[in-house]
Amino acid sequence: MRLRSMAVRSRSRLLGLDWHDVLLDDDGIFGGGTEKAVKAYQEENGLAVDGKAGADTFASMGLYDLILLRRGSKGVLVKKMQGALALDDDGKFGPGTEKSVRDYQEKNELEVDGLAGPATLVKLVVLGPEAEAAAKGAALWASVGESTEGTLDKLKSLFS
Repeated sequence: MRLRSMAVRSRSRLLGLDWHDVLLDDDGIFGGGTEKAVKAYQEENGLAVDGKAGADTFASMGLYDLILLRRGSKGVLVKKMQGALALDDDGKFGPGTEKSVRDYQEKNELEVDGLAGPATLVKLVVLGPEAEAAAKGAALWASVGESTEGTLDKLKSLFS
């Protein structure tokens, strides 16, 4: 499946996905070349190799502002979050995890949405202090009310 979007274009540039003679165009398509590059990065960094640029991959790269755990998410970060919430840490973000995230957010004066982005994960100490800037940046974008396209364009210009 090939996905075309500004998000893929920006992520490809942010991730610097050009390993192992995989030539990636900045065309916004998450195709075979991007998937191959992601898999190579994951393998080289001891991550689960699935070709998806998800939360665990973003955390490994220090791209904390791109992390958003929600129902259906799986992996090491979900497992760490569940442990921090004193839940059964099976690494699968299901309804019980979502309820616990909502409860935690409410108790800690965070936006209550059941989604675990940088602000929630930093507060839970799932992500370290180096991710705090991403949490603040995410809050800033939300408060300004930027559209996704506008935010990605700004991020893209920072790394051009």
